[in-house]
Amino acid sequence: MAHPYIPLTDDDRQAMLSTIGVASTDDLFTEIPAKYRDPVFDLPAALSEVELLREMSALAGRSTSGLPSFLGAGAYQHFIPSTVAHITSRGEYLTAYTPYQPEISQGTLQTAFEFQSLVCELTGMEVANAGMYDGASALAEACLMACSVTGCDRILLLDTIHPHIIETVRTYAAGRGHEVQVVPATDATVSDGDACLAVQQPNFFGYLEDLQSLGEAAHESGALFIVSADPVSLGLYKPPAEFGADIVVGDGQPLASPPNFGGPYVGLFACRQQYQRHMPGRIAGRTTDLDGRTGYVLTLQTREQHIRRERATSNICTSTQLVALAFTVALSTLGKQGLRGMAELCYQKAHYAAERIARLPGYKLANHLSTGSGEGFFQEFVVQCPLSPEEVNKRLLKQGMIGGYDVSDRVDNGLLLCFSELHRREEIDRLVEALGAIT
Repeated sequence: MAHPYIPLTDDDRQAMLSTIGVASTDDLFTEIPAKYRDPVFDLPAALSEVELLREMSALAGRSTSGLPSFLGAGAYQHFIPSTVAHITSRGEYLTAYTPYQPEISQGTLQTAFEFQSLVCELTGMEVANAGMYDGASALAEACLMACSVTGCDRILLLDTIHPHIIETVRTYAAGRGHEVQVVPATDATVSDGDACLAVQQPNFFGYLEDLQSLGEAAHESGALFIVSADPVSLGLYKPPAEFGADIVVGDGQPLASPPNFGGPYVGLFACRQQYQRHMPGRIAGRTTDLDGRTGYVLTLQTREQHIRRERATSNICTSTQLVALAFTVALSTLGKQGLRGMAELCYQKAHYAAERIARLPGYKLANHLSTGSGEGFFQEFVVQCPLSPEEVNKRLLKQGMIGGYDVSDRVDNGLLLCFSELHRREEIDRLVEALGAIT
């Protein structure tokens, strides 16, 4: 095997293999079934650049991206001000990775500081970090942090959290030997030995949880209360801090980047100041230099975070800084009133759609998927359809619309529909008419 880019001699490699007790590099991959180690790809012949561009343009022309879409379920399409692209495309910010050297990274470090400040204002918390990979990793890290703070090993998750996020938490927790229990939202019993109770607000199904009672239940047993919040909804609803949240996380995607094959995202992470030494990720601070000039640096983290795994608070030591900048610019451009207006439109259009769909024969709203009254939802809700969601979505696509997300595993013929400020009234009316025609 050739190693053109690794400056090691054969003797170096053999010494390393001998140290770990294997005969060859192939022995390192015996856990992977042989048929998957070096698969044969049936690829077409290579194309020239001109031919490839022509081929990709033809494929792009077949895209349905221009159709009205009512699909949410964790990836949301909202208005992103044009200022975002203008700022993030500037040369000073085109490094998407975490800055290490403050001498040459003042612009990026300042935007990280501003990002943290906005996250604190949005969530009502006291301290925030410079961002995580996404909302899922943020919640997983929050659960590990709760175990570190409390010394307990059991993590409680409401079953109304996004299922992909639940799986992410399980993956993170398995590496630390922590137990994960997924409990019904209607029976969230917290006991001694639980490190935290984690909830999503609004939850995966779009409905609002009773944060007040959930927070009280967590604190009565000495557990931390963790809330994963939609940042757009915080333009309308009280911040989690007012319900006693100890750690607040979320995903900045709705305000930072449009849905784009799964990314890029940025995780939001904030907590109470008393827990800041346990917080994962980077933290940017503002200080002054010897001449009294304002400067920005990474702070509150020792190098052990990155060189001594057994002493680290987390295994994450980076941040998606370019997406965090996009979030910062978008939120700064919208301002308090702009964000509130966006949230109000999401709420109003979703409720307008729900009211009309509920009148259709054969359709019913599933108002039981939360710890709240069941009537409160933000921009998403679940509809029980007369046919399978798969069939409903096929018929909607023929009508030039992208339908919702199939949640039949939780609700019979359940279809999760999403509405934002970008949906026009005539598009919602077309959806309702198409659903009515299906019955």
